[in-house]
Amino acid sequence: MTQSAGNNREPSVADVPIQLLDPSGRRLDHPDFHYDGTDADLAASLRDMVLARRIDAEATALQRKGELGLWPPLLGQEAAQIGSARAVRDPDLVVPSYREHGVAWCRGVDPVDLLTTFRGTGMTDWPSRPDTFYPYAFVIGSQTLHAVGMAMAQQRDGAVGNDDPDANGAVIVYFGDGATSQGDVNEAFGFAAATSAPVVFFCQNNQWAISEPAIVQSRVPLYRRAAGFGFPGVRVDGNDVLAVQAVTEWALDLARRGGGPVLVEAFTYRMGAHTTSDDPTKYRTSDEVAEWRAKDPIDRLRAYLTAAGAIDDAWEAALVAEADALAARLRDGCVSLPEPDLADFWDLVYANTPDLLVRQREEFLAYEASFEEAR
Repeated sequence: MTQSAGNNREPSVADVPIQLLDPSGRRLDHPDFHYDGTDADLAASLRDMVLARRIDAEATALQRKGELGLWPPLLGQEAAQIGSARAVRDPDLVVPSYREHGVAWCRGVDPVDLLTTFRGTGMTDWPSRPDTFYPYAFVIGSQTLHAVGMAMAQQRDGAVGNDDPDANGAVIVYFGDGATSQGDVNEAFGFAAATSAPVVFFCQNNQWAISEPAIVQSRVPLYRRAAGFGFPGVRVDGNDVLAVQAVTEWALDLARRGGGPVLVEAFTYRMGAHTTSDDPTKYRTSDEVAEWRAKDPIDRLRAYLTAAGAIDDAWEAALVAEADALAARLRDGCVSLPEPDLADFWDLVYANTPDLLVRQREEFLAYEASFEEAR
């Protein structure tokens, strides 16, 4: 793809993503951001990343077998998701798009529940309020407006800027690079800035909006858009779980203290397809994929922890066994999901179903019954 003339500029120092762990697994210092966790904490992050990747692989296989209608893979984005999710604490709220399977895992959502929407047996069947992980959003960018409204509600409920930092909360909302071209996202930026809403806009820039490269979507790096709306933006290496967690912790803390919105651009790469209906070989090269595969977020963290003596072969073997058991539960759980009842389609819309829909339900149930009579 030829780069447009508007993008031919020298990158600034700030355009270089913040990094605390390089692709070889070597720890790095940064003047502004630090990872304060232990190697044991990082081993827990590696576990989450490996299990999130296994969930993703099994769901992709289930779709290929015809058990799911569609699946959006997260392959390559595990560090962006696990690192940011591990920065969340109660009473923060998490608003995903449709690819945040790793975030869901960290928030305690049963991965079998994730499959209901893609199997067509339910709509986001996890308990979103207790888990503070809200329904997947399939309309691109729409969730950013919802997140700003939720953040404004937190302001009005007194959950922002308290003397007791543990009582403060913020909202983190996830979206991709393609969503930044949507009007909803830019409206959300404007409204969040005007109201100083405690919201972290977390953009996983995986380089491709389906088949459209990020470089032709914007003349400047995406994190710079925040400055035009009057709030901070930062670019982080999205394949570095340490840096992602450190930056997200900073952003959420700023929002909780009443500092307003922040845009975090996690610079990463979608190593798989956009969804299982997509063929990425049609629009990107094998050399590009190989370049990013060498930056694999799991291999990077594993290299550091192995060299540090924090994990060993026994630890790895136990994780493989755990992943295998999780995969088996996911396969069994998927095919055991109960089929939806046609009557529920009406009962789940209104608290008190209007007469018009009551009549419509009766007509459809009679129509359904006619097939049973014909057998």
